[in-house]
Formats: sequence, structure tokens, C-alpha cells
Amino acid sequence: MTPAIFGISGPELTPDERAFFKEADPAGYILFARNCETREQMRRLTDDLRAIHGRDRLIVSIDQEGGRVVRMKPPEWPKYPAGEAFAKLYEAAPASAIEAARVNAEAMAIELAYVGISVDYHAPFDVRRPETDDVIGDRALGSDPVQVAALGRAVLDGMARAGVVGCLKHMPGHGRATVDSHKELPRVTASAEELETDIEPFRTLSSHPLGMSAHIVFDAWDADNPATLSKKIIGEVIRGQIGFDGLLLTDDIDMQALDGTIPERGARALDAGCDIILNCWAKMDDQQEIANRFPDLSDGTAARLERVHGAMGDAPDTGKAADLLAKRDALLAITEEAA
Repeated sequence: MTPAIFGISGPELTPDERAFFKEADPAGYILFARNCETREQMRRLTDDLRAIHGRDRLIVSIDQEGGRVVRMKPPEWPKYPAGEAFAKLYEAAPASAIEAARVNAEAMAIELAYVGISVDYHAPFDVRRPETDDVIGDRALGSDPVQVAALGRAVLDGMARAGVVGCLKHMPGHGRATVDSHKELPRVTASAEELETDIEPFRTLSSHPLGMSAHIVFDAWDADNPATLSKKIIGEVIRGQIGFDGLLLTDDIDMQALDGTIPERGARALDAGCDIILNCWAKMDDQQEIANRFPDLSDGTAARLERVHGAMGDAPDTGKAADLLAKRDALLAITEEAA
């Protein structure tokens, strides 16, 4: 099995993709808006992917947070708020905010599960700061690590109730980055003591089976390599201080924060201690080279991947989603009442 999650070029598999995926046997797939047209089309696509592998337990993933980060969009799917909505409610009514985040995530995950999605790269556990770049911005669940952990746990719990596995991202924290890692490499100069605030939410949820790294340099830990490519940060911070022992994915390996060819970046990430290369853009040459260079999972990665498979559940009844969204809206209205 190739230690990679690959993108798909369109709303259905091409003959070349079908043949390649069968041979390469990647750990999973990631879908984007280009792959999401209708419920029926998405179900056919995800059924095709599972048929290639001959198993139901398979990472078929997506970035569906709400707000700006959505791949399954209205009018075909409901609109969901960004994390900031729950952060604002938390200031007025913490228990209500936690419940609102949970039911919102469960409703979203019901829609995901219905079309065959098993993993959602949600929620961001990044602690927001005044200087936080807008790439995180209103996606964040707050500026207090205890609040971020509480709301993030609610998101993970809500998705799990619908059988979808959430993700701890972006370890060890994206909140201090002042540039967008999609476009350039952020550098964080905070001390190790200051960074304790950033890693606290991840440490609180460290038993979760799935996480994602950040393409950020942290001078206090490794001034030469971004976290995704740093043996020291992955070994001593993510696996050590945070205590995360789940499946560790790279953030999108195509992002401009990293240099070198895509296969070279993937090699460096695996060597640093990441388990899986997240290769999003469905470029067949890159995917083939990754599969040729890395044909097998390590024993540790295989065991961690099995934990993710074990956390997946059966698709729930979609009729429940409307009631959950009504409850969310009633809870979020508390923010307006408190204003």
C-alpha cells in the first residue's frame, strides 16, 4: 500500500486513474469541489473507489469546515458557519457553544457519510492570535487554548456520532503564522515556553487517531526545517510533548511553503516521521512517482492506519440532520441576544 492520499481529477474516475489506483493501492483519497457536484454523483464516485480496493473501510476524505473552507457547496448542500461563530457564542455561553459545535458537526458529518466520505480534515486546533494570518482567521475556534480544545473536542465528537473521523490540525499549531503557507513558508520566532500555549489543545486531544502537520518553521525547535519535514519537531514535539501517537498526515505536499519536487518533498516528510503524504492535485506524474518510490507502509503506519479505519462508522439516517441544524441555529441565536 502506498503511504499517500491522492487527489482525483474530476467528478468521476478516468480509465487511467482507475487502473493506477488499483495498482498503487494508496492509503486513501481526498476530494475537492471539482469532485463534488451532486449527492448521487459523489456516491457513485466513492462507491467506485471502494470497489477498486474491495473494502468498505477506506479513507475517502475532504476539507469541509464551514465558512470559507467548503468543498460541498450550496445549493446542493447546506451552508455551515465558520469556527468563529462558535467562538463568539462561547464567550457568552460556553456550554451552549460546545453543544452548538457538536450538533453542527454531526449534521455536517451526516451529509458527508451519505455521499461516502469517511474522513473530514476538521477541526483546526490552531490558537488564534492578533497576528494570525487570514488563512486561519475566522476558521479558528478561539484565542484561548482551553476553549479551542473544548470546541474542537465537540466537533470531533459530533462527527464521530455520524461515523466520520475528524482530524487534529495543524500540528504543532498554525496560530502564530503571519503568512499563508499555501503561498510561502511561515517562520515563528516565539520561545519554546510561549509555544506551550499553541500545543495545549493538541495535547488535550492527543489520543485522537488522526492528525495533520503544519508547513511552518519554529525557530525554538528547528530553525532549518518546517514541522512537516523536521525529525526533531515530529519526534520530540508532536510525538513527544504533545503525545500524539495517531496517523500523522502531511498538510498538502503541493503547497508553496515547501521546495523541491513533489516526490522529493514526500520523501523528506516520510523520513522526518510523517506517516502519509497528502498529495491533493491529481497530477498523475507526481502520483506515479510517489507510488514507485514508496510502495509499502511501515509497520507502525499500518497499525495507525488501522486505528483510523476502526474509528469509522456506518452512514446514519439523513433525516436527523434538519433537527440538528435547527438546534444549532437556536443556540447560535444566543450570541445575538447577548449582544
